[in-house]
Amino acid sequence: MNTVKRSLLSCGFMILALAFVQCKNENKNSQTSEEETKSVNRENVMKENYGTTPDGEEVEQYTLRNENGMEIKIITYGGRITSLTAPDAEGNFEDVVLGFDSLEQYTGENPFFGALIGRYGNRIANGKFSLDGEEYTLAQNDGENHLHGGEKGFDRVVWKVEEADNNTLKLSYISEDMEEGYPGRLETLVTYTLNDDNSLDVDYEATTDKKTVLNLTQHAYFNLSGDFSNTILDHEIKINADQYLPVTENLIPTGEMREVANTPFDFREPKEAGENIEADNDQLERAGGYDHNWVLNEQDSGMRFAASAYHKESGRLLEVHTTEPGIQFYSGNFLDGTLPLQYGDGNYEKRTGFCLETQHYPDSPNQEHFPSVVLEPGDTYSSKTTFIFSIKQ
Repeated sequence: MNTVKRSLLSCGFMILALAFVQCKNENKNSQTSEEETKSVNRENVMKENYGTTPDGEEVEQYTLRNENGMEIKIITYGGRITSLTAPDAEGNFEDVVLGFDSLEQYTGENPFFGALIGRYGNRIANGKFSLDGEEYTLAQNDGENHLHGGEKGFDRVVWKVEEADNNTLKLSYISEDMEEGYPGRLETLVTYTLNDDNSLDVDYEATTDKKTVLNLTQHAYFNLSGDFSNTILDHEIKINADQYLPVTENLIPTGEMREVANTPFDFREPKEAGENIEADNDQLERAGGYDHNWVLNEQDSGMRFAASAYHKESGRLLEVHTTEPGIQFYSGNFLDGTLPLQYGDGNYEKRTGFCLETQHYPDSPNQEHFPSVVLEPGDTYSSKTTFIFSIKQ
């Protein structure tokens, strides 16, 4: 009898052991399958060599896709969007972002096509600001002003790829203490996400080890017609703002927040960009058109509608949502016909692209009543902007 019990116990233990081994193998196979899936997703990302900078750094281009066929191409040099294809009302996909077809053109002189901008987007008067009584001197690369981070801003560095899959690209860059004159070692992470609803999220995060100022943005130029020989003057623009910032002759905000009512700067209802652009107005004359910051409404509401652009002939509608307090509408006034088109013959002529740059206000470090752009050690800078593409019939 005892022998029978021992035999049964032995059989039971063997069955349990076999079951455990089988279960373990299944878990291992499942884990392996998940790892393989992740690996495949990463391998399916279209990555290609885009050339080498004059400093000898390799540059790559990544292509993100969604299930609708929309594509966006981004290079690691400046985190620049080089192409973004969106459908028109007939289902035809065309590139709607101004760009070039070679790295040499991006490393040469150009008006920040498609670039990530930092440390400070827009202008700082006289290239100077003070923190806690200490004055910092920056490059004066726009007449007397400091513009878009200086001679070698974030648009002219190679970003590190932290993560890439079919619809997401995470880029990081470490800006060392006093780089371009800014205090603090700044660690920045920017995430591009192309969603299946044809929206593009741009998420910004940054930390510093020393008190500093920061104002990041994206400088894509859009032309929703898909034909870059066309101007953008027929695009209907809407901006969710009751006020804008008038500027001096050097394009620095005067400090006033002026009502848009009864001025060419009233875009609270959609109107064509060209409707008032040639009006007899000192602000338009100073900037050669629109190159101003609007004070967005509902600033305590977090993510909200900021602006839109609509091209009637193609049916393309672009909506911009952001957490930022301001948006710079730039009508491409300084495009001068010297830069070659990415496709076909010809050059980018005046006003063949527009920008909607979400950001804090220009010259905020020198204007205390503007929303603060100071980043303290231990705090995390966080900002988000979403570009939504759709069809309006």
